[in-house]
Amino acid sequence: MRSYLNVLATPGAWRFLAPALVARLPYAMLQMGVLLLVQWSTGSYGAAGIAAAAAAVSQALVGPQTGRLADRYGQRRVLLPQIAVHGLALGALLALASAQAALPFLVLTAALAGASVPQVGAMVRARWAHRLGRSGKLNTAFAVESITDELTFTLAPVLLVGLSTGFSPVVALLGALVLIVAGTVVFASVRTALPEPMPVRVRATGGVLRLRGVAPLALAFLAMGSVFGSLQVGITSLTAALGEPALAGPIYGTFSAASVVGGLLYGAVRWKVAARARLVSGLALLAVATTALTFAGSIPMTYGAAALAGLVIAPVVITGYTIIDDLVPADVRTESFTWLNGAIGLGIATGASVAGQLVDQVGPSLAFVVPPLTTGLAALLVLVRLRSLRPLPEPAVTGEQVLQRH
Repeated sequence: MRSYLNVLATPGAWRFLAPALVARLPYAMLQMGVLLLVQWSTGSYGAAGIAAAAAAVSQALVGPQTGRLADRYGQRRVLLPQIAVHGLALGALLALASAQAALPFLVLTAALAGASVPQVGAMVRARWAHRLGRSGKLNTAFAVESITDELTFTLAPVLLVGLSTGFSPVVALLGALVLIVAGTVVFASVRTALPEPMPVRVRATGGVLRLRGVAPLALAFLAMGSVFGSLQVGITSLTAALGEPALAGPIYGTFSAASVVGGLLYGAVRWKVAARARLVSGLALLAVATTALTFAGSIPMTYGAAALAGLVIAPVVITGYTIIDDLVPADVRTESFTWLNGAIGLGIATGASVAGQLVDQVGPSLAFVVPPLTTGLAALLVLVRLRSLRPLPEPAVTGEQVLQRH
């Protein structure tokens, strides 16, 4: 625990961590919130799924572009206009849903709300990297961020469902809107550890994704996102089939809690094994761990298998962020982090969609085939591209130079 206390005692850290936590909680509420809101408005789960997918995909694709703008012009100059657009878009979505507007209007507005979500999580990681450099503390700082992500994704559904059932989805998302606006505005005003704006020189087709090692990492994070999405569907459908639908929340909470424990343990270790080797072995171990879920035919076995998978996933996420910080130049750091964030979001949407189709066509147990398949393939891909995850001997000054060397 001393390593965590040392990182959290970094001068000024809590000035940006506290408002970032407030801003990041609604981030985890948006996709499910849109799902509940549109279903409440239209009475159709199919329509709700389309709107939620639109929000997720637009967020994944546009997020890296706002990350690029933050690298170029500074976080404050991007966050304040972005939160204004997001506030207007989410407010419009609430008004349209309350008026039972036609589905195309709801989908378009949901897509705009997703595209304009402030990328606070990536910007916090960029601040840690700027403040700590490539010191041993950075791995622990990224562990703190992954644990924070897990906590927000654990607390957000509870808060969202509680407000939706107690009042309505409109009230739930209105509360999320207040939190994200307040948290983002305060975070943007804090200058502690703020990276200096610098010109982004990546001009090749594909941009940051063409940089050394970024695409394999993004695909690995896509696979990890599919674990989250497919487990949500699989656990929900399996507990319903076993006659215990109320246990879906506690079981998924066990997965999240185990992920927090795994992240805490991983971040406290001073690793001597190279991060790229840890990533390959972690993905392979995650494939093995999630395979246990395919054999979970009872509630106790499902609890145990979910906990096993949770212990592994946070360390893999932490390792991926550590690797990308070593690979990319500072002028595209935030954009690179947002590509990984977006890949997880796309993976969640894809995993949930594929798992849902398998459940409808075959049965609940087939949903759990998705995680070992995607993470196993990701492990093979990273193994094949392992050399690209090794930092170049000479420090890369600009993205353009890294592209030339690659």
